[in-house]
Amino acid sequence: MSASTLPAALPTPFDRDAASRLIEAFGQRGAAERSFAESPAGGALLGALGGHSPYLAELAERESATLLRFAERGPDEAFALALDPLGRADPDAARPAVAGLLRQAKRQAALLIAAADLSGQWPLDRVTGALSALAEAAIDYACAHLLREAAARGELRLPRGGARDPKGVARGSGLVVLGMGKLGGGELNYSSDIDLMVLYDPLAAAIEAERAGSIYVRIARDLVKLMEERTAGGYVFRTDLRLRPDPAATPLAVGIPTAISYYESMGQNWERAAMIKARPVGGDRALGDSFLTEIRPFVWRRHLDFAMIADIHAIKRQIHAAHGGRGAHAQVQVAGHDVKLGRGGIREIEFTTQVLQLIWAGRDPGLRDPTTLGALAALAGAGRIDRRAAADLADAYVFLRDVEHRLQMVADRQTQRLPEDPEGLARIASFMGFADTAEFAARLTGHLNRVEQHYAQMFEREPALGLPTGEEAGPRLRFAGTRDDPETLAALGEMGFASPASIAAMIRGWLHGRPRATRSERARELLTLLMPALLAAFARQREPDAALARFDAVLTQMPAGVHMFSLFQRNPALLQRVAGILGAAPALANHLALNPASLEGLLAGSGPGGAAAVLPALLKEARHFEEALDGARRLVTEGKFEIDAAGLEAVIDADAAGAARSDLADAAIAALLPHVTSEFVGRFGKVKGGALAVVALGKLGGQEMLPGSDLDLVLIYDHPEAVAESAGGPRSLPVSTYYGRLAQQMVAAITAPGAEGKLYEVDMRLRPTGNKGPVATSLSSFLRYHAEDAWTWERMALTRARCVAGPPGLRRRIASAVKNAIVSHAGEDAITDAVAMRGRMLRELPGDGPWDIKAMPGGMIEVEFIAQALQLAHAKRHPGILAPTTRLALGKLGRAGLLPKEEAELLIGADRLWRTMLGLLRLTLGPWKQEALPAATAAAMLRATAPLLGQAAVDVTALRQQMREQAGQVRAIFERRLGPLSGGSA
Repeated sequence: MSASTLPAALPTPFDRDAASRLIEAFGQRGAAERSFAESPAGGALLGALGGHSPYLAELAERESATLLRFAERGPDEAFALALDPLGRADPDAARPAVAGLLRQAKRQAALLIAAADLSGQWPLDRVTGALSALAEAAIDYACAHLLREAAARGELRLPRGGARDPKGVARGSGLVVLGMGKLGGGELNYSSDIDLMVLYDPLAAAIEAERAGSIYVRIARDLVKLMEERTAGGYVFRTDLRLRPDPAATPLAVGIPTAISYYESMGQNWERAAMIKARPVGGDRALGDSFLTEIRPFVWRRHLDFAMIADIHAIKRQIHAAHGGRGAHAQVQVAGHDVKLGRGGIREIEFTTQVLQLIWAGRDPGLRDPTTLGALAALAGAGRIDRRAAADLADAYVFLRDVEHRLQMVADRQTQRLPEDPEGLARIASFMGFADTAEFAARLTGHLNRVEQHYAQMFEREPALGLPTGEEAGPRLRFAGTRDDPETLAALGEMGFASPASIAAMIRGWLHGRPRATRSERARELLTLLMPALLAAFARQREPDAALARFDAVLTQMPAGVHMFSLFQRNPALLQRVAGILGAAPALANHLALNPASLEGLLAGSGPGGAAAVLPALLKEARHFEEALDGARRLVTEGKFEIDAAGLEAVIDADAAGAARSDLADAAIAALLPHVTSEFVGRFGKVKGGALAVVALGKLGGQEMLPGSDLDLVLIYDHPEAVAESAGGPRSLPVSTYYGRLAQQMVAAITAPGAEGKLYEVDMRLRPTGNKGPVATSLSSFLRYHAEDAWTWERMALTRARCVAGPPGLRRRIASAVKNAIVSHAGEDAITDAVAMRGRMLRELPGDGPWDIKAMPGGMIEVEFIAQALQLAHAKRHPGILAPTTRLALGKLGRAGLLPKEEAELLIGADRLWRTMLGLLRLTLGPWKQEALPAATAAAMLRATAPLLGQAAVDVTALRQQMREQAGQVRAIFERRLGPLSGGSA
């Protein structure tokens, strides 16, 4: 790029005399400079610099060669050349030479970045990224120099390699320099100070470990001096070390064990927010990454944490209180307004983003972007912030950061405050490219107002919790003391509670701290605020007393209540959902009492498939096997509850619920298998070329899981014939023993209980030779068994086989083996065997009560038998009919002409009806042997089945009659297509 082709998007000079002086002075430095200054583009750039900023004018004159390089080669290459000496310089040079080189790089980079910014060649993220890259390169070189000095004094033992490579010098040095704040996020502003945390490993490199602290403290002190001492060459960066653990009580450099202990025991919420952006920027980066991995559970909490919002927002209120008297923070304005700390400013955007990350990113690693703009985009994409709000905040952030940079470019001052005088404001408006101050002020206040509105809506305005019967209802609800208040009892009765005195006694117990969940003062305070809304929500249920009693059971089981009450306070709709669930489904109430973290599944709002979507990423970053297993249990527990709740509320139908439950199980199995395998390999090595896969059958295989479904699994392994045992571990095992034990470990991971419960029950009776066979089956044995010994019922089960975990190659081989086992034995014998099998089931395992929808004549089993037997009978001639999902297989049979289309449609409808009813019964009642249903369950059943029946049933009696008619039609199709049955009738 030459001077003649520089972009024209430059602000016109505000101070034309100053601009002319720079152009004239620049042109007097040499022929090349004169040519540049006389060119239209060069003159425009010099005018923009000199006409707005005395600091940039001085830099342009002093570093004229750098500006020429910018014009000739473009900003990227010129910037790389400015930093290049720091990566090649000798760290053994004398301190003055090191300081001089650092300051030279700073001057040149500062000029280039300003020119690229003002000319519009670099967007904001490139500008802030370049400033951060400059800081990182300077820290690297300074650390290398200081480490070599310590080694020369005989204090440290450093690796021999990397003598002229700053990063190489630092490896194994025990020194870690973390970039915090804007440096950590790669978002430095133009005249920013840099927030650093200096850590050290006392056993890594110090020759005398007991002196390690004093050695690294001296390095930290000298690093600060190298960065911020002002000389004739200027300074590099002002440096702040106050974000280290407990800065009032700890030295400038903190031992890593001390820091980890601090964060695990005393770390505060504001420190969690600070750690969002932390990253190694100097010293031993691998050691820094290891430290950040170790404290990750402190930063990214396992559970949603709305209680922390008050802590974070308190910091913001303190900022307003501290500065409000100066007028820059109390309200949105222009003159004198602080674009960082004032109302609607940069800090409110950052707080919004960081608080939402702290709430949600513990369960979704995809939200852990350290940059503000990146995090806003991720939050919006995940539905954690309204897209319009995110766009407003992002637009405002870019504009306000540009204003911040212009303010700082004027005189290289770390300021975010707009001038109060008209001339100063006019200078900044011109520097931003506006024609006048009024136009700039309008744009600025528009952004500030939008930010302030979004911030206030999210954090400063408490959610409207509502009162049960209007504004006057609040004072009538009094639960203090030991006696019933007559007005309160009357109000409870009016709300619909059948036994107001019992309800009042229950609530007094809560407020007196009898349940563990309400023993803290904060919990009782939140519960008192929630009480009108809570009672109103439960009063809307069909049986409010019973529903509230179930909530009491939840409180009794919970170890603490602040978390849940904070969730309800910040999310009133969640309280309504929970009341509805507890009112309709006692089984889910028991689940919630035992697993209160399940609430987070409802609140996540990512839909019934949300847990399955985030589970792989969350488990992939687990530090060890137990952390992966705990994370899987937590997300599966939340996911199951979210899917069950959506099914109960008719948000999703039985098909979608079955698919969501199956996706969740698939994700858990697939994400856990590598962790189980890795842990096992550490003890027994690897089988070269071998692998293990997990095959699902039954409801999981068919992607039709119901509430409470266990997992029908078969574990299959394959390996080269020449390999006889494992190798590379402390112990070796024969191949069959190796995979048998690995399979047992996998099943144990799925079934072992933990604090969050267990993942699933596992049924392995469908493996070859049943419960008596080995836990893991070799692929060759699987092939041989199904070629020679398998029974028809086992091949019927295979029609639902689906490989859910394992290497892709092995999964393909297993899928081929399954298909071959079905197709090679297809024939009419399968139909005869299926009829005989069903007849024996009817005699030996008859339906258990009027609501045994699975086993009853014409019920779910008979629909599945029709699909499976017809697939086995015709798969050789029609392999395209094979499908693990019952309704899909029936559809294929109908399209292939192997089942009349009207019968296929009827069976598909019956299958969906039976799964809908069975799922709802499991959610609400569990096994139920009475004809009559409780009122809440009956209402839910009639609502759920209405879309599936030609004519909605008016009551349970009518529904039972429709069930009998549907079952009779299924039985008739069974006998027409497969053969007559004895032992039960529809």
